[in-house]
Formats: sequence, structure tokens, C-alpha cells
Amino acid sequence: MAARYPYDNFDDEQKEMTLRSGLDEVNEALEKEVEDRLHIAGIEILEARIGYLAYAEEIASAMLRRQQATAIVAARHKIVEGAVSMVDMALDELSKKNIIELDEERKAAMVSNLMVVLCADKDVTPVVNSGTLYN
Repeated sequence: MAARYPYDNFDDEQKEMTLRSGLDEVNEALEKEVEDRLHIAGIEILEARIGYLAYAEEIASAMLRRQQATAIVAARHKIVEGAVSMVDMALDELSKKNIIELDEERKAAMVSNLMVVLCADKDVTPVVNSGTLYN
């Protein structure tokens, strides 16, 4: 069974059957495989299951790092998605309420600043700008 199915999907977009994701189907295939082999001896198989799956010790730490990296990328994706939505909402609200009119360069600076603040993984330090954007 281990040779027939990969342990896990290495590409999260991939929908391939794996030992981890398709355990019920893998167990059915295991049961059939064992039954086919032992049927000629008159042995009836009632159930066959994989009880425990684990990486070999020498690759376990590398796979743990891969899982952590996948989780970090997924979290970052959500953070950026939310930040873009918030920046878009901020620009729309400023425009709708005529609070300030921004040219394209000032919009770009505002977007850049907001994205840094919203996506940073550390607390931001406020900076007071005493000049203008063009000085």
C-alpha cells in the first residue's frame, strides 16, 4: 500500500489520493489486497486497516518544517487578502466622503504605508512626517 499511494500531498492544490487524505479508500484497497492473497488459503478477511502512519525518523523533521512553512504561507495569504480589502475600503471611504483628494502618487504612498502596517509581523512604530511627499 505504501508503494501504491504517496504519504501526503506535496502540492496543496493537488487532489491526489494519499495515505493520509484517503484513509478509508486506502483501507478498502488494503482489505481487498490481503483478501485476494489469502483467499486461496481459505482465510476470510473481515477487516484490514492501517492503524498508524508516521514518517521515518530521518525525514520527520524536514516534513515538519514543510508543514510549518505551508501553514505560514496560508496565514500570510489570508493577512494579505485582508489587508488589500482594508486598503481598498479605506480609499473608497476617503473618496466617498470627500475627506481628501489624492493623486496617483499619494495613493500609491498611502497604499504602500497601509500594506506595511497591516501585513507586518511586528508592531509598527509611528513616524511623524514634517515635510511633504515631494520634499
